[in-house]
Amino acid sequence: MLLEDFDRAPAPDAAAVARVWADVPSWVDALVASRPHGSLDALLARAAEEAATWGEGELDAALARHPRIGDRPTGDSAEAAASRREQAAMADADAEVAARMAEGNAAYEARFGRVFLIRAAGRSPVEMLGELDRRLANDDAAEVREACGQLLEIALARIRAAFAAPSAAAPSEETAPSEETR
Repeated sequence: MLLEDFDRAPAPDAAAVARVWADVPSWVDALVASRPHGSLDALLARAAEEAATWGEGELDAALARHPRIGDRPTGDSAEAAASRREQAAMADADAEVAARMAEGNAAYEARFGRVFLIRAAGRSPVEMLGELDRRLANDDAAEVREACGQLLEIALARIRAAFAAPSAAAPSEETAPSEETR
C-alpha cells in the first residue's frame, strides 16, 4: 500500500488498516481524521503523539484478542498475520525457554490481568523471557506505562512495514482490511 492510498481511502477502509497497527479506537479515529499525512515521518509522528495519552483502558482494548508470546496466533486476519511474523523467533525457542515463557505468561496474567506485551520483532526468545521476568516486578502503574510503550513500538513498526517499498514489504495482507471487526 502507498501512503497516498491510505490518505485518500474512505474513512472506514483507512480505519481498518490502522486497526492492524494498534486496535485503540480513539487512536485509530485520530489517525484517520488527521489525514492526509503526506509523508511517513508525519504519520509516525502523529501516531506517537496520539499514543502519548494511552493508559490502561486503551491498553486493554488493544490486547483484547492479542496472542500470548509463544502461542501461535491463529486466524487469517491481518492482525494475526502480523503477530505471526513478529513472533517468528519464538518458534526457535528451546523447550526450557518455551516452558519458562508459558509459566511467566501465566504469572504475568495473574499479576496484571492481561497478556504480556512486548515488541517481539528483533528480539530473541531469551531476551523476551528476561524482559518478562523483569517486568513481573513492576508496580501496576509502571507496567501500564511500559506495556503502552511496547504497544507503540509495535504500532510504529507495523506502520513502517505497511508503507515499505514493495520489494522490502511484508505480504500485503498486513495492510489489507480484516474481515473481522473489532
